[in-house]
Amino acid sequence: MSWKWEYAFGAEEAARTAPAGFLAQVEKKAHELVRAAEALHLHGRAHERVDPKGGDVIIPGGMFRYQIVVRSERVYVVQITYLGF
Repeated sequence: MSWKWEYAFGAEEAARTAPAGFLAQVEKKAHELVRAAEALHLHGRAHERVDPKGGDVIIPGGMFRYQIVVRSERVYVVQITYLGF
């Protein structure tokens, strides 16, 4: 298994109505988070501790919230908020 990111919960539904430019920014930052998590947790499947705390990322037009699940080698985008600015 290798590190990936994906939408989770209601974020996938919200992504269906968000503008393409905003979603491109979400995807770009999510890929950066995947690269960082992969570098930090080289042996993700063997991880036995608590997963790191997620966070919020502010991007042009809004923000998104993510959570890292190390044993699954996933970065989940759990909420996106498009504000239109």
